[in-house]
Amino acid sequence: MKTTLRTDITVAQICDGFVYNELEGKGLFGLSGMLTIQPEYQRNYIYADGKKDVAVIESILKGYPLGLIYFNVVETQNAASQVERRFEVLDGQQRITSFGRYVTNKFAIKDENGMEQYFDGLPVDKQQKILETSLLIYECEGTESDIKEWFKTINIAGIPLNRQEINNAVYCGEFVTLAKAEFSNTGNSNVMKWNAYINGNVNRQEILERALEWISATKGETVESYMSRHRHDTNITELKTYFNTVIDWIDGVFIDVKKEMRGLEWGRLYETYHTKAYNPKTVNEQVQKLYSDPYVVCKKGIFEYVLGGCVDSKLLEVRIFDDATKKTVYNQQTEKAKANGISNCPLCAIGHENNRTKIWEFKQMDADHVSAWSKGGATSIENCQMLCSTHNRAKGNR
Repeated sequence: MKTTLRTDITVAQICDGFVYNELEGKGLFGLSGMLTIQPEYQRNYIYADGKKDVAVIESILKGYPLGLIYFNVVETQNAASQVERRFEVLDGQQRITSFGRYVTNKFAIKDENGMEQYFDGLPVDKQQKILETSLLIYECEGTESDIKEWFKTINIAGIPLNRQEINNAVYCGEFVTLAKAEFSNTGNSNVMKWNAYINGNVNRQEILERALEWISATKGETVESYMSRHRHDTNITELKTYFNTVIDWIDGVFIDVKKEMRGLEWGRLYETYHTKAYNPKTVNEQVQKLYSDPYVVCKKGIFEYVLGGCVDSKLLEVRIFDDATKKTVYNQQTEKAKANGISNCPLCAIGHENNRTKIWEFKQMDADHVSAWSKGGATSIENCQMLCSTHNRAKGNR
């Protein structure tokens, strides 16, 4: 890959013709239309937090180095069939978008008196200092493979690319463009609904990543292989339809949204349980009952437990009997068993094998719910019995 260092480009030149799309969170163009600030392989703009974007501008005013910026050279033909050198930002789009947003009065910084100042309100000398700041820019020329491989290895302003941001770069094309417009758009009215069930930041491509994980799993392939196969598709119908189907299924089964629903493996749960019929009212009653049960430790497991017919109590990590309870019950059972000449394991005592009179040591026994927890039995001393380990494992939920 060939690189050429440029030191003659200023912030003012970069911001000439700057366009920012507030809806999509994109810095689109600059350098008099010659620079594409956020090509499709780039992540969304994530500096608009009142801290990172402000820090960029304060760094300029304090004369701090801004670091290297890298442009990819893209040769195109104009209307007169002449070859033009245009550019795409490889590294530095967060900083460049921050320049452009500040110069076009999209956010304010605080001056030395703590007063907020938009660009137009700054003293002229400070405006000029920002606009006349020269940037260190490397122009890079190479094959698509060279550029993408290099892009995968870099960090942008100290924030590493996550898996999906890398995948968007590697498999950029029509499919990624459409997918990002749907799932990485903070202006999409469905984002709040999605965030009830999915952990993730729209700008960091994490909603898109979940959507791709869900659909690729149904094909028995990885996200990367799915994106590779569909890279040049001109629609995302399959991806969008499946994602919405899963979300609508969750909405249909569960009446109330709980915070613990966020981040569950909803794609897997849909594939496992969507063919079963559920009464939403009954499901809601079961969920509410489990939420109010003080012995349920894992609230996140409630939803799969209910979907599975309230059988697998391991999902709930039900609070077990404490040592004091177990020792009390063991002593009571053992004293009674010795007096009657039978085993202190109630199930051994009614059996026909040699263990029917055996007195087990405490360490050889396990605490068990007389009436199974999953069938309404409480985790209390009244519902506790000590069984030998063999019988406890065999008893299960009976």
